[in-house]
Amino acid sequence: MKREEYIPDETVVKRANAAVKIELEKKKALNIPIVVYDRETQMIYHENNDGTRVVVGEKMRKGRYSERVGKEA
Repeated sequence: MKREEYIPDETVVKRANAAVKIELEKKKALNIPIVVYDRETQMIYHENNDGTRVVVGEKMRKGRYSERVGKEA
């Protein structure tokens, strides 16, 4: 494949964001709860169409992956 045939990074990011947006709209239309991660509370929720949230779990590990691996090694 020639270099001219590659898709630029900006285009890939735009397409990925559009795909996620379409999937979220589809789940709302089908009344399927979506899974949301809240960075502030570090909790994982099922969010329903009416806006209610049900806690599913919480963050299991603290710190970045590279920091955890460095401590174990």
